Amino acid sequence: MTASPLDIRVQDIANFKQQWQIDALFVADAALYTEENLKQMQQLRWLSRVPATLTAAKHLLDNVHQEAFMESSLPGYRIASCCSNYADVQQRWVVVESQARKEADLKQLDKRLAKQLSKAQSELRQLCQQQFACEKDALLAVQRFESKLPLYQLVDIQVIENKQHKGRGRPRKDAVATSHYRICATLTPKETAVEVEVQKAGRFILATNVLDANQLSDVEQLSNDDLLREYKAQQSTERGFRFLKDPLFFTSSVFLNSPDRVAALAMVMGLCLLVYSLGQRALRQALDSAKQTIHNQVDKPTATPTMRWVFQCFMSIHLVTIANVKQIANLTDERRWILQFLGAPCRKYYRTYLRNLQNLGCNGI
Repeated sequence: MTASPLDIRVQDIANFKQQWQIDALFVADAALYTEENLKQMQQLRWLSRVPATLTAAKHLLDNVHQEAFMESSLPGYRIASCCSNYADVQQRWVVVESQARKEADLKQLDKRLAKQLSKAQSELRQLCQQQFACEKDALLAVQRFESKLPLYQLVDIQVIENKQHKGRGRPRKDAVATSHYRICATLTPKETAVEVEVQKAGRFILATNVLDANQLSDVEQLSNDDLLREYKAQQSTERGFRFLKDPLFFTSSVFLNSPDRVAALAMVMGLCLLVYSLGQRALRQALDSAKQTIHNQVDKPTATPTMRWVFQCFMSIHLVTIANVKQIANLTDERRWILQFLGAPCRKYYRTYLRNLQNLGCNGI
């Protein structure tokens, strides 16, 4: 049987745990949260986001009470905890409400309401122009129309009868008129549905099979705040992988024709990411300790620069030869300033580089 990508992913996690023999908490995004994967991960400790498309997740997000939320130690977050048995796996579900995300979701909700209103008004105009053979058909058309409106409803519904004679000119006194019916109605928001959308704005669900805060070890705990903190820490890892996928890394230009070489390249990329992360961390710590800043891409001072930007700054430093005289190009005062915070090995490298060039009679430009 062919394994799906997610099956392989779960197996990779299990193999990793077996090789390293560590009591770890594996953090993943919502793509991992499937019934089959949860059953395969029974022996692992995991934390994942729950897809909002699940019926159980929808019901919880729609019905969790405001009183159930407690302020998190992380600013801008509130948390409500409950139990779940999804896929027959005992879990702790944590509903997280983010204030920043709530504001963004409410703006998106306003856009959705405006878009749906514009579309519904156009369709209602077409419906009001239709002629129906009887009042019952007209009301059935109203019901079908309303069933397609998740956030709006029709009010002041009227079925208007119009009589029309066949032929031209003034009808005879004994002529029988044919009746047809038209609809007249007004659109208005569904207050209950809109209120539910407003209530669940900014909310998402985290799930873990670590049921007790003290389950990991005697000294390490995993409170609801810790769950949120661990999940948010995933962002730094994602940013690292974006760095590896960047065109400047030239990964896409490398062709390998064997799985072993692909694995070797992945190992090299992982080591590069480790060096990149450690370098960025050391630079930011040095700037924080010295209470200093460097200029970022838009020439504004920052104490939290990315290592990618620093790499780009130093890419423009070259050793050039003009009239048989070697010179250093673009080693500016700003770049010398950055060197102060990059650690002793970097400073030593550039000092040695400069000293050797000066001994050769080179200049700096």
